[in-house]
Amino acid sequence: LKDFGFDAEKHAVPAQEVKDYGLESITNLIVRRKYGAGLTVALNAHGDVVPPGEGWSHDPYGGEIDNGAIYGRATAVSKSDFASFTFALRALEAIARPAKGSVELHFTYDEEFGGLLGPGWLLKNGLTKPDLMIAAGFSYEVVTAHNGCLQMEVTVHGKMAHAAIPSTGVDALQGAVKILNALYAQNMLYQQVTSKVEGITHPYLNVGRIEGGTNTNVVPGKVVFKLDRRMIPEENPVEVEANIRKVIADAAAELTGITVEIKRLLLANSMQPLPGNKPLVDAIRKHGQELFGEPIKAMGTPLYTDVRLYGEAGIPGVIYGAGPRTVLESHAKRNDERLQLEDLRGATKVIARTLADLLA
Repeated sequence: LKDFGFDAEKHAVPAQEVKDYGLESITNLIVRRKYGAGLTVALNAHGDVVPPGEGWSHDPYGGEIDNGAIYGRATAVSKSDFASFTFALRALEAIARPAKGSVELHFTYDEEFGGLLGPGWLLKNGLTKPDLMIAAGFSYEVVTAHNGCLQMEVTVHGKMAHAAIPSTGVDALQGAVKILNALYAQNMLYQQVTSKVEGITHPYLNVGRIEGGTNTNVVPGKVVFKLDRRMIPEENPVEVEANIRKVIADAAAELTGITVEIKRLLLANSMQPLPGNKPLVDAIRKHGQELFGEPIKAMGTPLYTDVRLYGEAGIPGVIYGAGPRTVLESHAKRNDERLQLEDLRGATKVIARTLADLLA
């Protein structure tokens, strides 16, 4: 950024806040470019990523280019938009040369854990208050609404015993299986609850991690699992959490000696469109169609993102950036995540032209 003439302010979240949050360190960046009085438009992308996992055909941190695509963890979500947003800003200043308004780059590092110490922290501490914002996304749609997310950690307690005399213990794994079956059964019910937002279907629940037991010859005394419940925009998060807790408690009550602890890890609200987002939506759709040669839909996504935090602060925002038509195509959070360079170039131009329109 400095090589491009952009001064990035470093905003380090206090160490104790980060530690209490379960992380090691977070430093968020803001680049401010002021051209005169008028609107401030923020562009937000996150630099924190999930581990690469296995099965890659390219170095997950190599940025290798193969057949017109760049491969690597976060090439699509969302370090691609560090590039698209930065170069869109450079193009804006080199060609449009706005005389009013401002643009800010918000490069933050807490999206994967919910964003509260990323954009949430910047907004809470009064370090920024843009009028409009665009967050990292994909090239063929502009997202105006998204799902919410509830993540919980469930600890199932039993009583350890020697496997030769299992009747002297209480099998926490059997308790966990009972609870998991009850939770997974909810997915059948969720299919009957549909969203009116295009791009969003129905709620669903996933258990992404489970661990427990001490050895193969020991009746497990404790099992811990973590669940992820996606909420459509029409759902009430308080009611969703209460229902999940009831399902767990009812299942556990069917087994003698089993007790549970339930801890909320994350509650990310869904994003509903704010009325002021129309200038963003209109400009992106117009320039997107010109550059990609096809209509750019305004729609929802089943993901949850940091845009909700701006929306909760009263700042209209949308999701748009460099990427393919679907998350599946991008391989995000899987092996061989990739981005077509033409999508990166096209999205960069869309954003640059959108900024020029907004600041005209």
